[in-house]
Amino acid sequence: MIWNPNKECMSRDEMHSLQSKRLNKLVTYVYHNVPFYRNKMQEMDITPEDIQSIDDIVKLPFTTKQDLRDNYPYGLQAAPPSEIVRVHASSGTTGNPTIVGYTRKDLAVWSEVMARALTAYGITRDDTFSVSYGYGLFTGGLGAHYGVENLGATVIPTSTGNTEKHIRLIRDLKITGIACTPSYALYLAETLEKMGLSKNDISLKVGAFGAEPWTESMRKEIEDRLGLKGFNLYGLSEIMGPGVSYECSEQNGSHICEDHFYPEIINPETLEQLPVGEHGELVFTTLTKEGMPLLRYRTKDLCSLIPGTCACGRTAIRMGRIVGRSDDMLIIRGINVFPSQVESVILEMPEFEPQYMLIVDRINNLDTLQVQVEVRKDFFSDDIGRMLALKKRLSDKLKSVLSISAEVKLMEPNSIERSQGKSKHVIDKRIL
Repeated sequence: MIWNPNKECMSRDEMHSLQSKRLNKLVTYVYHNVPFYRNKMQEMDITPEDIQSIDDIVKLPFTTKQDLRDNYPYGLQAAPPSEIVRVHASSGTTGNPTIVGYTRKDLAVWSEVMARALTAYGITRDDTFSVSYGYGLFTGGLGAHYGVENLGATVIPTSTGNTEKHIRLIRDLKITGIACTPSYALYLAETLEKMGLSKNDISLKVGAFGAEPWTESMRKEIEDRLGLKGFNLYGLSEIMGPGVSYECSEQNGSHICEDHFYPEIINPETLEQLPVGEHGELVFTTLTKEGMPLLRYRTKDLCSLIPGTCACGRTAIRMGRIVGRSDDMLIIRGINVFPSQVESVILEMPEFEPQYMLIVDRINNLDTLQVQVEVRKDFFSDDIGRMLALKKRLSDKLKSVLSISAEVKLMEPNSIERSQGKSKHVIDKRIL
């Protein structure tokens, strides 16, 4: 099923025309309502009349998270305060939080794109859906919540915390769908098993997972333990929240709602736009946003774009799996290392839980990498020889993937702290 065939299945010519009209209108809007963008464009000797087509987007300035922080709290807001009906914010763990205001139309668009995603996953009005993202300033909870309501399914606003109660609700209310972080889905599976239950005792069939990177191996692990089909859900608060892109039944990339969010891939070093299909940094322009529209926002997420009509019938361009973030990439002894690479190796080995931590340090002017990983209960042993052999196998696999040596530290079951929100997998002591 497709929620909005008129938009999700537009011809490329129709989409190009719509994007061009919306970009022209957007540039005029921000030029007259956001001094930050007007100053940027005047510095570049650009006026709204110079932007006649979506192809002219390369003439426009980029926006970064630092720009949002520098203009805290409302410097990038385009709509007057009387039209802002909701505000979300990032956690702001470093510097000012990023404040994002939404108009009624923005919230309607958000509910629309989330309904598209849920329909692509196979959710209908007959389903009961648990939203287990955090509610509050984080966009995940309310974003998914209003999407479920817009679709017409029953929403259970469980949020995070009290996981045993959550599992009882999943079982007793026969909940069929869930939205949460992949790490929380694994924690849910772990708690389910500790309660003496299994996937056969619950009715989950669909999981919408996002807000943190995850691998194909992690998807399989979640699916096997919870008995559902896991789908990728992508979004970021600066652009809208969850629903910017979503997988369909084909699971060959995530469809971008490009009538609302125009994607580009750029070289993060030169800032030049790259051809479709090449890997680089993902950039979005919010074509229809009123509250805080953004021009060419650098997401820091690294991926590629996939052109062509999908077998599901949708024509919207797709984004491939995110291979990492340009700001999460660790450079260790001159080698680029992404936590997702380590995770994929760990999840290929049945002896390990998908619980790990990377400790990066600099000792005697040399970068070091320690990989702490939790051994599954069935494989943990007092037999030193067995543990050393397991440690060596993991070390060898990591070296072949990362091209550098890492110290492996095997951890006892349940010894690494679990996350009910976004998981943290890296401690870089070089920058503390």
